[in-house]
Amino acid sequence: MAEKDNSIVLGADNLYFQEVAGEDSRILTLEEQLHNQFVGLITDRYIAAQQARDYDEKRWITGYHNYRGMYPKHVKFRESEKSRVFVKVTKTKVLAAYGQLVDVIFGAGKFPIGISETRMPEGSSEYAHLDTANPLPGIETSSQQFEKKKNPFDVGYAGDGKDEIKKAGSTFTKGPQEDIDAIVKDSLTPGSSPIPNMFEVKPAQAAARRMEKLIHDQIEESNGSSEIRSALFEAALFGTGIVKGPFNFNKTLNRWEEAEDGTRTYSPVEVRVPRIEFVSIWDFFPDPNATSIAECEYVFHRHKMNKSQVRALAKMPYFDKDAIRECMMMGPNYEPEDYEHELKDDQRSEDYGSGQYEVLEYWGIMDAEYAEQIGMELPEDVDALDEVQINAWVCNGKILRAVVNPFTPHRIPYHAFSYERNPYSFFGIGVAENMDDSQKIMNGHARMAIDNLALSGSLVFDVDESALVGGQSMEIYPGKIFRRQAGVPGQAINGLKFPNTSNENMMMFDRFRQLADEQTGIPSYSHGQTGVQSMTRTASGMSMLLGAASLNIKTVIKNLDDFLLRPLGEAYFQWNMQFLDSKLNVEGDLEVKATGTNSLMQKEVRSQRLTMFLQTAQNPAIAPFIKINKLISELAYSLELDPEEILNDPEEAAVMAQIIGMQNAGQGTGPQAGPAGQQPGVMGSPEGVPPEGQDLGVTGTGGGNIGTGVVPQSGESEFSGTPRAA
Repeated sequence: MAEKDNSIVLGADNLYFQEVAGEDSRILTLEEQLHNQFVGLITDRYIAAQQARDYDEKRWITGYHNYRGMYPKHVKFRESEKSRVFVKVTKTKVLAAYGQLVDVIFGAGKFPIGISETRMPEGSSEYAHLDTANPLPGIETSSQQFEKKKNPFDVGYAGDGKDEIKKAGSTFTKGPQEDIDAIVKDSLTPGSSPIPNMFEVKPAQAAARRMEKLIHDQIEESNGSSEIRSALFEAALFGTGIVKGPFNFNKTLNRWEEAEDGTRTYSPVEVRVPRIEFVSIWDFFPDPNATSIAECEYVFHRHKMNKSQVRALAKMPYFDKDAIRECMMMGPNYEPEDYEHELKDDQRSEDYGSGQYEVLEYWGIMDAEYAEQIGMELPEDVDALDEVQINAWVCNGKILRAVVNPFTPHRIPYHAFSYERNPYSFFGIGVAENMDDSQKIMNGHARMAIDNLALSGSLVFDVDESALVGGQSMEIYPGKIFRRQAGVPGQAINGLKFPNTSNENMMMFDRFRQLADEQTGIPSYSHGQTGVQSMTRTASGMSMLLGAASLNIKTVIKNLDDFLLRPLGEAYFQWNMQFLDSKLNVEGDLEVKATGTNSLMQKEVRSQRLTMFLQTAQNPAIAPFIKINKLISELAYSLELDPEEILNDPEEAAVMAQIIGMQNAGQGTGPQAGPAGQQPGVMGSPEGVPPEGQDLGVTGTGGGNIGTGVVPQSGESEFSGTPRAA
């Protein structure tokens, strides 16, 4: 009797494990089965998400062909259709929409994510002021330091090499920045200032603006603007753009250290920074039952990696090196999808994707029981019946990484936004899909016009061969002579001209081009169409039309605000609070605001109103009621200027006012210089005293002014009718 075969086939990997007697072999087999169950559950979810996206993929393929100006492979032309022209109006519209989005988002020179304090901050007072009447021991105010200095221009500032540095209205000795901040914070008294011009701050507002500046700097340093531009392009073309992040990224800072002998050694430093990246919609598979990221129970990110990229995963945190090694030994497993054959050019080789690995990145919920079975470390308060947020990487049936979602609070680190939102679908509608019908009809009429011109532009000859001498060549050229049969009536050769219907075809082309303007909401004159007529001839008429055309793009920007900018700003805020090592000094509750919709309009209107109010504040009756330092600070902020860099605090302003007053007095232009036009002194006379009998007034010629002066009266020495007294 043959021995029983104890080999077990596990999953689709076709790996055979030969059992041997003993407990260790049974444990090994059980662990492998649990891993396969976990991988099988993730794979089933991926297949469901992949199948639910089939209809959307067809829409995207059609839009891509229209953008590229290519007819699909299944389109066949009749033999009579000679023209294969494709008028790429879709490309023009897509690029115009993309340009408008980029201009609104990045045209202001500042990323449209704002951080502001709530109207009623919690955890921090709304106002705080510096109690200058009772300064801290050992601290002298700027005015006291100013009185001690012999030279009024010798004022110490940070970085000038002197002994003092100015900070928040007081002068401190140099020291660590954290110590100075602590001293300033302790010297502030909660509440509004009792004196209008006394130094006053808003702690919650200052914390919000520090956070905003930090987030903008992180986006710029991680090349986030370029990634968002790529997402904006796909949103304009296909209807949906996707951005991933922020997530941890180890950035290398180049640094050289100089030794005592003058030699320099390269010693780079790695720092942890947040980073975002663009994700193509072709590689993103959301939960089929969700209409937004907030509703998704899980999402998949499909990666196409070569061997070096898979090997590099072993250096990333929490990746299983043994599983990566087994995955690579099994060989490449990437198989191109149907849409990839449509996207690639015909010139590309057929072995597209060979030698590549398909790695699935999973973010979503998982039963705690499955997570515990594969050895994931879960919090103690998690029950076996609960669900946990996890991140898993799978390739070739192997679990490369399986960890609990590292973000607090748990979130799926993807942000998907629509160009035109479909409330019943996850994916939106793009420019190419909106004008698909118009593009097809324009192509049809353009082809008909060209084929008709080919016929109507040349003659067709009707030849009566019975009227010609046989054996002649039918070739026609200038000077050609045909020989006729004698006595045969009628004309032997007649030229026929087909009617020209190209004008009617082009009229239909223009009509559907206008319809494409209506369908996309992007008028042709907004992206440079020539030959404008009617009210667009004037500047005011064009301004009215462009203003009306911007209504459509404002709706798109609102989608960006709600589904990209605001969630992205909140994710950056949460990342900084969780992972950033430096002290943020965040006080109170902050609110993330997306300022893309009316970023330019709101700030322009706000700056104009502040300027008008500043002019009103010059009224002596109103000036005592105005906090002029706050007004100027808000005006600078509305003009995209940093108030901390360009504005002085009240005590510094007082010092500068004294300095400017002394400069004006020395130059004879200040209030201490005397009446305008009067010289301090004249040669041969005491200082400030005019010579006897000489008038140096404003209207006289002796004061240096050009003019007629006062007309002499009768009896005066300058009167021409009276001789000068002896």
